[in-house]
Amino acid sequence: MINSNNIRVYKSGQSGGWHTEVWREMFAELKFSRELIWRLFLRNFRARYRQTILGLMWPLILPVITVGTFIFLNKAGVMNIGEVGIPYPAYALLGLTIWQIFAGGLVNCTKSIEVGGSMVVKVNFPKESLVLSSFGDAFVGFLIRLALTIVVFAIYKIVPAWTVIFFPIAIIPLFLLTLGFGLMFSLLNAVLRDVGNIVSLASMFLLFITPVLYPEPKTVFFKTFSILNPLSVLVSCPRDLVLNGSFAHPYAYLFFSLVSLFIFLISWRLFHLVEKRIAERIGRR
Repeated sequence: MINSNNIRVYKSGQSGGWHTEVWREMFAELKFSRELIWRLFLRNFRARYRQTILGLMWPLILPVITVGTFIFLNKAGVMNIGEVGIPYPAYALLGLTIWQIFAGGLVNCTKSIEVGGSMVVKVNFPKESLVLSSFGDAFVGFLIRLALTIVVFAIYKIVPAWTVIFFPIAIIPLFLLTLGFGLMFSLLNAVLRDVGNIVSLASMFLLFITPVLYPEPKTVFFKTFSILNPLSVLVSCPRDLVLNGSFAHPYAYLFFSLVSLFIFLISWRLFHLVEKRIAERIGRR
């Protein structure tokens, strides 16, 4: 159980600027709060699945329904998914498994400070702990869907390329992008609660304009749009690594990986600067 009595208080200097000492302080906070992050994660995990019948099956329901819907629409002639090279259920589940790192993680992180409740204003602790613990819940969902994907690959006797061993490294930029936006939106949602609902709706819209459940478009316009969409590249490249053994757009992947790292660092720094003011503003409500 998490309460104000079992949280060690971290006396942050709240240093300004961008010099080296600031980053040392931030990493020190992160190291200091690792036990708290774990306890918050366990609290969120138990709260999510307490008094549920299906329990850990819930992270599988959305992808199964989504894939089933696309299969039905494709067979009904409503939409043409195109050739994906392997049985479609395996292709779609792999794409959704990667995609939900971003979609599920972003929604959870955005609402993390709001879910923190009174603890945010009553206890002085690194508020990044709330965001990171919320992302941990999405990571567990990712692992559960990944296990289902492996089972489906086995059923269809699909052998991944040997480069699948680099898959955990290839999805790190997507982790960083999710955490970067999550840190930013969690602050905005603490001030304006509509942000959480907007992020949820936006993630649904982005799913349909990103080649998650269908291959990259062949027309010049939509192919260019897909390459310029960082989510398209950061989702498609890890999937290509599993299925084809190479990246379709290695330079775009490298570029957006650096962009993701930049967004994460900038968001983390800004979060560190304003988290105390956000807590004070919440406390005045």
